[in-house]
Amino acid sequence: MGAVEAKRRSTRIYDVAERAGVSVGTVSHVLNHPARVTPATRERVLQAIEELGFVRNANASTLAAGHSRNVGLVAIDLGNSMFVDIANGAQSAARPAGLDLLLAGSEDDYETQASKVAFFDEARVSGLILAPMQDSAEQIERFRKHRRPVVVVNYDHKDPGICSVIVDNELAGQLAAEHLLSLGRRRLLFVGGDNPAIQPVHFRWLGVERALRRSGVQAQVEMQNTPDLEPGSGIAVAEQILGLPAEERPDGVIAVTDGLAAGVIEGLTAAGVRVPVDIAVMGCDHNTSAWTGRLPLTTVAMQGREVGETAMQLLLEELDQGPDHEHRRVVLEPHLLVRASTVGWNG
Repeated sequence: MGAVEAKRRSTRIYDVAERAGVSVGTVSHVLNHPARVTPATRERVLQAIEELGFVRNANASTLAAGHSRNVGLVAIDLGNSMFVDIANGAQSAARPAGLDLLLAGSEDDYETQASKVAFFDEARVSGLILAPMQDSAEQIERFRKHRRPVVVVNYDHKDPGICSVIVDNELAGQLAAEHLLSLGRRRLLFVGGDNPAIQPVHFRWLGVERALRRSGVQAQVEMQNTPDLEPGSGIAVAEQILGLPAEERPDGVIAVTDGLAAGVIEGLTAAGVRVPVDIAVMGCDHNTSAWTGRLPLTTVAMQGREVGETAMQLLLEELDQGPDHEHRRVVLEPHLLVRASTVGWNG
């Protein structure tokens, strides 16, 4: 083999072993279990790796080990800052453990979610964090058949054999309604509907109902269904509100997502309705990417980063403990973020 051809050939683990004067198994230990190798030997192998420009074959390592150093995260919508926060939290907890986080968005589509879960399964990731919008037991079970753990976030799976991390969405709805009631708003409109299949939306509605029952004041809440949870649907709701006589319009709007709230505010203010003087409007998921308007939006913070960190810690525990791992359901509390869309600039 000529010198030029030799340089073109990819450096193999066998070349590193030969250069360092050790076995292939020792090189493998340096790469995967460095604590098993003496410092002097480890330094010799690392020097050979640097001199030869060796890059490990990740696919081969995955096949040999049966899993990779990666963890998958499938989220409903990576355009929603809450799920970006979840990803950041998970990544910060994975890094000290030597794991990398791979992201995929399901675009709020069940079949797309199934394909992403299957992709991570085929890639033999070490584990999976799944943020679904609806029951995904079939997909989860298919993944877990290969003895890799799954942690479900933002959905109350209620399976005692799987760890989950959720935010109390019923409390989120309650906090939103209590806030508007405390401001003297008595004609509330809940925008987003009540679809039991979309669990966070359903629970937020239940929280609003609970707040009204406990309030001790004469107030009413109506529900407005929307085809989706995007700003365009919020604008359409605003147009419906504008079609009502002023005395019949709601004086407080709870949108189940910040995207819907942004659309409602846009539609109302464009027609000259004063927010919040005439109608107070708030969101319910602290999606910072949904709002770029002039009026800061009151919302409910959903603890996304803490959700991700907690989920990854549970995943790491299960990877370490195996069958002895005790599955847990962790519930985090949201909190209200009061801004100008409900209290005004001097509120």
